Amino acid sequence: MSTGYQVYDQYITYYLTFTVVDWVDVFSRKSYRDIIIDSLQYCIKEKGLVVYSYVIMTNHIHIIARSDRGKLSDTIRDFKKFTSSKIIDAIKNEPESRRDWILHRLEWAAKQHERNTTYQLWTHENHAIEITTNDFFMNKRNYIHLNPVRAGWVQREEDYVYSSANMDNPVVITNWR
Repeated sequence: MSTGYQVYDQYITYYLTFTVVDWVDVFSRKSYRDIIIDSLQYCIKEKGLVVYSYVIMTNHIHIIARSDRGKLSDTIRDFKKFTSSKIIDAIKNEPESRRDWILHRLEWAAKQHERNTTYQLWTHENHAIEITTNDFFMNKRNYIHLNPVRAGWVQREEDYVYSSANMDNPVVITNWR
């Protein structure tokens, strides 16, 4: 596991990136994105996760968050473990034209690390970067919100449903500072 970009201070705000192994486009399906949304809502309500900004892309998630209860790294670990299990179960049991290919990629990734069992959805890294100034926060928030625009999916950042830029999305967003 990488030693850089770690969550060292468990109670400050971080810009985080959670990446699917091999950049597999898992989140091209609504049902898988919904698992992420439900899990974020659970972590906010039950684990004290404070979310300032996020976006779900096809193969990664950017989020600005902190913990106001417990350790942020524990919440991230639990989030990734739970979402991995739920998404892999959904891939196996819901209609999925890419099922065999995705499961093969996730199985191959799991075999590369001794601490994994059958499948690995997420990379072990979180690319955690401390948010220390308002300017840096705004820079990262804007980067997050413009991801779907740069990808060509929407014209305006607020039109992408799976982002904190969309005011109709169900994830609770808190103002920074």
